[in-house]
Amino acid sequence: MVTLAEAPAYFSRYQEIIPDFEGFLAHLKRDLPLYFRLNTLKCRDPELVIKGLERQGAKVCPVPQIPHFYRVEPKNFPLGNTEEYYLGYIYPMTLNSALPVLALDPKPGEFILDLCAAPGSKTTLIAQATDDRAIIVANDRRLDRLTALVANLKRLGIACALTTVYRGEEFPHGVPFDKILVDAPCSGEGRYRQGYEGELLYQKEGHTNLPAIQKGLLIRAFDLVRPGGVVVYSTCTINPDENEMVVDYLLRKRQGRLLACKYPQPSHPGITEWEGRVLHPDLEKAARFFPHETESVGFFIAKIERLI
Repeated sequence: MVTLAEAPAYFSRYQEIIPDFEGFLAHLKRDLPLYFRLNTLKCRDPELVIKGLERQGAKVCPVPQIPHFYRVEPKNFPLGNTEEYYLGYIYPMTLNSALPVLALDPKPGEFILDLCAAPGSKTTLIAQATDDRAIIVANDRRLDRLTALVANLKRLGIACALTTVYRGEEFPHGVPFDKILVDAPCSGEGRYRQGYEGELLYQKEGHTNLPAIQKGLLIRAFDLVRPGGVVVYSTCTINPDENEMVVDYLLRKRQGRLLACKYPQPSHPGITEWEGRVLHPDLEKAARFFPHETESVGFFIAKIERLI
């Protein structure tokens, strides 16, 4: 485990790509704010939820830049133990976790795949954004994680999603999808926080070759989407090996292009050079989000159009 005292050395590899590096390190000492998303499929009156949570001792404020999101104080308020949660009126969710779905821009009637869907934060947001009128395939390779996904779909009252259990790299070909989200498994460095004993929390253990898995997922997603369709690739890590290098690999293997997006959170362009390697110039259209600038989990997002 890397302790906070070692954090500058651990993150020093990224010093050139993290803006205000000292501010980033200092931010690791602070807990991130608590947010929830109002599920408009079940509750279209935010005052009903706000007043209910306030009666339980919470302070609730809307997030102006992202519709249907609310900030809650105190940060340790038990959102998951409230009546509003069990009724499916709310979904606890970080702000930046919504951004890949905003990039996907799902529409009613579209055929959409969420390739790494569990536990369902983005699947349920896709359903909400389409007023439960898309056709969503929510896939995850692990049955135990799929159980949580199904529970969330039921709790939020979503009818337009079906679930599958495949390794993402082996998802079967069939009718091409209009849009695909690949919120890939990653090292999760954008989630790192300081624990009470100085350790960095949420570190992934083991020696899995994540970039190899991510490349396999992205290639398969690209091959499953129709020409003119869109794949959104996202991670919650800072590591270019899992971000730009993965997308660069795709662009050298397939005919695609990155599309620029406007986001409601501060962001920086993707990098086009890493450790002496020149990457595809389209990568400047990708977006990087850092915790200390967004008060949320760090994220990387690339929106890719299949050309042929």
